[in-house]
Amino acid sequence: MPSIDRRLFLRAGLAGAGGALLTACSRVSESTPFVRPTGAEVRAAEAARRPGQVREFQLIAQEGQADLGGPAVRTWMYGDRLPGEPIRVRAGEVVRARLTNRLPQETTVHWHGLALRNDADGVPGVTQPPVPAGGELVYEFTAAHPGTYWFHPHHGPQLDRGLYAPLIVEDPDEPLGYDEEWVVVLDDWLDGVSGTPDEVLAELTSMANMDHDMPGMDHGATAPDGDQGGGHGGHGDMAMPTPSPSASSKWPHMMMNAESDLLGGDAGDVYYPHFLVNGRVATAPETRTARPGSRLRIRLINAGGDTAFRVALGGHAMTVTHTDGYPVVPVETDALLIGMGERYDVLVTLKDGVFPLVALAEGKRAVARALVRTSAGARAPKPDVRPTELDGRLVSYDALVPADAVRLPGKTPDRTITLALTGSMAKYDWAINGRRYDPKVIEPVRSGERVRLSFVNRSLMWHPMHLHGHTFALGTSGVRKDTAIVLPGATVHADFDADNPGIWMIHCHNVYHAEAGMMSLLGYRAGKGEPK
Repeated sequence: MPSIDRRLFLRAGLAGAGGALLTACSRVSESTPFVRPTGAEVRAAEAARRPGQVREFQLIAQEGQADLGGPAVRTWMYGDRLPGEPIRVRAGEVVRARLTNRLPQETTVHWHGLALRNDADGVPGVTQPPVPAGGELVYEFTAAHPGTYWFHPHHGPQLDRGLYAPLIVEDPDEPLGYDEEWVVVLDDWLDGVSGTPDEVLAELTSMANMDHDMPGMDHGATAPDGDQGGGHGGHGDMAMPTPSPSASSKWPHMMMNAESDLLGGDAGDVYYPHFLVNGRVATAPETRTARPGSRLRIRLINAGGDTAFRVALGGHAMTVTHTDGYPVVPVETDALLIGMGERYDVLVTLKDGVFPLVALAEGKRAVARALVRTSAGARAPKPDVRPTELDGRLVSYDALVPADAVRLPGKTPDRTITLALTGSMAKYDWAINGRRYDPKVIEPVRSGERVRLSFVNRSLMWHPMHLHGHTFALGTSGVRKDTAIVLPGATVHADFDADNPGIWMIHCHNVYHAEAGMMSLLGYRAGKGEPK
């Protein structure tokens, strides 16, 4: 692919979009001038990453046919596979990815979890204009930090189609010893089966205009204040009523009675007919073959729209080595709870036989499934087999300790930004600080500050909160993450160093909560002085 002048390309894109990006930023510039996504500070931060070899990739966003292992669906994908072809580079290399949009609507690409240059972050109207149908855009950025990441659109509910793929940044000085690697992408699926994500969003948000609450929708507007530290805790009694797909035929996409003690009550909003591991339903699982006794690294990614997964490998313990791309002091567990947008890396020493990797759709009484086979003659377990490990040890955030090399140095925060998570399922009025997303509202910070985000969940629903462009130190353990589960009534503190200038999004990674309004912006003040 020929080399492209990034400055000319971006300038042409801005002009073609009618200056949408500049207009969005100019709304706040009179009172508080922020670093622009294409500004000198962003370019300097990118140069400081010491960009290495350029690796070129082609992304074609298009409609196509996906085989889920029996069910065949029309959906939107990158290329002709689900998940999309992984991008794999070494830390310090430059990703140059040309997006060609063959979809019937505009789109973008967000590179989830990466501390990258702001103008490559993929947020429409904030860091770039959306790429129109029939258009192209080249994303170019240095992948500075090794780890397990992924990419997906940041435009409407497009994430809940098939537009996602892994992005693996290899460590040139990899300290782990293992024989094989397996990337496992989890997903909840409805597109082309029971409707489209746009239809789901329209149904859910229509409740905001109702005069009274629906029967059975008493999910409440607020939860009692409380501080439960960082993330999820114990199992509870695991008793869960059987969920119903809808309250009536009028509301076919709403999930009722999905309850989970792990998630503090209500487990999700949306009814999904399928749950997938690497694009396959549980009755037609992907099979990973390996040798008995081999050491397997599994990179787990939750690409779901509305579902947390509890994951276990039958007959095995897992050693957690990374979360959200960053290393932790290795800790053994039987199962993991993975919210939307979260990633975990684990090591497993494989036994002899055939073993189910089961991802329980938490609170929804359904599973996604794959198989690990180390013996040619062994019989595969039945699809309904539930490994006992799912009810065994489950590590909390507080049990995950960052590796010394990535521990954020102790420092009193220079600034605390309180983000109250508000809203209810009954009205579907999800918001931050009681206000639905408004691109004119930007929380200001200054380069060099230690910033504390205090997520205060005042709703009766759990929320996986994601910060773009940074990795934060979470709770009392200081584990480094970019996405964290905040339970109902809980307060979670997330500290980060403001070292990546630009305008960045903070949002719930439940795609429907985000699109209903649970998003906000954080911006670096340009020049000297304190933000107002």
